[in-house]
Amino acid sequence: MQLQVKGKNLEVNDSIRSYVERKLQKLDRRVHELTRVEIELTVEKNPSIAESQVAEATVHLKGRTLRARETARDMKAAIDELADKLVRQVRDIHDKRVDGRKHFDEPELENPVEAEITES
Repeated sequence: MQLQVKGKNLEVNDSIRSYVERKLQKLDRRVHELTRVEIELTVEKNPSIAESQVAEATVHLKGRTLRARETARDMKAAIDELADKLVRQVRDIHDKRVDGRKHFDEPELENPVEAEITES
């Protein structure tokens, strides 16, 4: 998984970057190694916004793009919720693909032509 962490109104230091990488390890196990994940961490400067810490993610999968956004009072809480949401979205997509492949055997029905012959 190729991870890119950006910050808006926030300096992204090594501790935040390593925290994001650690929280997205579950996602890393579920996606291809060439999957591109972009994380944008934002701090809203408006004092009237209670949950001013925002974490947004864009995951570019093969043939599909996932987006998620979480807000919280603490950046680590927003990252935790974002990681859980992304893992859930990827799991749901995988489950839909796997369920779509299942084909159930149709029960064998008695041949209607033979049934008509035996009735006459």
